[in-house]
Amino acid sequence: MPDFLVISADLAWPLAVLLAWLAGEFIHRWTRLPRISVYGLVGFLCAQAFPELFATESGNPVIVMANVAFGLILFELGYRVNLNWLRVNPWVAISGLAETFATFAVVYLIASAWGVPSMTALLLASLAMSTSPAGVLRVVNEARSSGQVTERVLHLVALNCVLAVLTFKVIVGFWVFETSGSLTQAISLSAIELVSSALLGAVCGMLVPAVLRHLGNLAREGTLAFALVVVILVAITHATDLSPVLATLAFGLTARHRRVAFTRTQRNFGAIGELLAILLFVFAVSTLSWDNVVNGGMLAFVLLLARFVVKTAGVAAFSQLSGIPWRKGLATGMALAPMSVFVVLLLEQTKNSGVVLVDELAAVAAMTVFMEVLGPIITQRALIWARETSKEV
Repeated sequence: MPDFLVISADLAWPLAVLLAWLAGEFIHRWTRLPRISVYGLVGFLCAQAFPELFATESGNPVIVMANVAFGLILFELGYRVNLNWLRVNPWVAISGLAETFATFAVVYLIASAWGVPSMTALLLASLAMSTSPAGVLRVVNEARSSGQVTERVLHLVALNCVLAVLTFKVIVGFWVFETSGSLTQAISLSAIELVSSALLGAVCGMLVPAVLRHLGNLAREGTLAFALVVVILVAITHATDLSPVLATLAFGLTARHRRVAFTRTQRNFGAIGELLAILLFVFAVSTLSWDNVVNGGMLAFVLLLARFVVKTAGVAAFSQLSGIPWRKGLATGMALAPMSVFVVLLLEQTKNSGVVLVDELAAVAAMTVFMEVLGPIITQRALIWARETSKEV
């Protein structure tokens, strides 16, 4: 007879995704809350109830699919970034730089005052700089949001991601150098890795549109080609210890500026994209342990409050200089609340490189759980306050 535990383990993830989808649909209809907040909550509860069934190791197909889902989202985010707009209105980028590095400084100072070791405080601060593109983009698409605030939020999210990855990788590089004494290994985890990742994505962003134009199937086959290349990029970056975040983001950014049409009906990459997104949000919090959440809960609450205030105030301070009233500036800063999925996958990718930081960053576990549920809700409320969502939300 087949082993019951083996069968249960095989069914655990499909059933968790199904349960998350059902709960998300029902709760969204009753409360109009974002579906992804429910997906994460279901994933965390399932993982805590049956930890042996949801344990994932490096190379697990679930991890691969979650990274592909995140890659698709990052490609779409990169595609929506307009560098020409940032050149015309540089105050948008300046506000992003200001709020990002202000967040880093404030979180580092608070963590250090809390008694956290210096290197751990630096890692916490670099992760707090980020805003989760998965959380923000899913809320924007679900709410059918459009307007000045929406576009600024998407551009700031992309900037937050790039700066957070750069800073995090540099700090991890120094951490490796301190522990191993190998300067070569430290460099390989920082500058070379980041530049190679961005170049890989940019090259794909130039080659794929050229091939599609040559085939003459740009409108019909574009989505499939982009999705396949994202899968390949994720596979290559994992095999070579590069950054899939920068590679897929650079791919989308370059493809957009090669004037490739990516219509609204193609966004989210259809039903398969929706399915992978549910898996991504379920997986993100299933990697966290309840003990770490409890141990880091109080510090996480203080850091999240500080992060929210700094990001909101930082963007609002430049609102009139960048051409919008302070009210829309506040809404833009508030919408940058989500951070969970980005942080979890960044830590998972670092683990694949042999650097395990999850236990050292207990506060991150609590921050991730809190913002997995609350972050999308704050973003949704901010976009509604800015009056950029559809009337149905």
